Amino acid sequence: MNELVRRQAATQMTMARYRGKAADWRTGITCLHLARFHLKQMGHKVPTIPRIRSEFAAVREMKKRGWSNVAEMLDATLLRITPAQMLMGDLAVVRSTDGIGAILVCAGPRKLLGWREDAPEMVTLDVTLDQLDGAWRT
Repeated sequence: MNELVRRQAATQMTMARYRGKAADWRTGITCLHLARFHLKQMGHKVPTIPRIRSEFAAVREMKKRGWSNVAEMLDATLLRITPAQMLMGDLAVVRSTDGIGAILVCAGPRKLLGWREDAPEMVTLDVTLDQLDGAWRT
């Protein structure tokens, strides 16, 4: 399958899985779960996520592994690229008020899928490249 077609199909599956769903620590709908599901669709073998049902638990699990935020976690597992190099299906991180950051999926030029702190359901964000703290090839 053509690489760009494969990326589009994986991104469509991720959108379908999380469309209309609100981020919620208690039900396991977070940017981490979004990224894990998406990486599986992209063909990556991904480890099981420990039961994380709060921001506190997420921070504790990351610290156990030596990471202080999600960008460091992605650095440990994927190839970091510049935001300008992103293709559909790559991952990006934006700042969050809690300092952990938020993982988003690239849905096209300057379009990212994920959750914002001011929007309950998954959204497609229009971003400028300077708003991103990093990007990773999937």
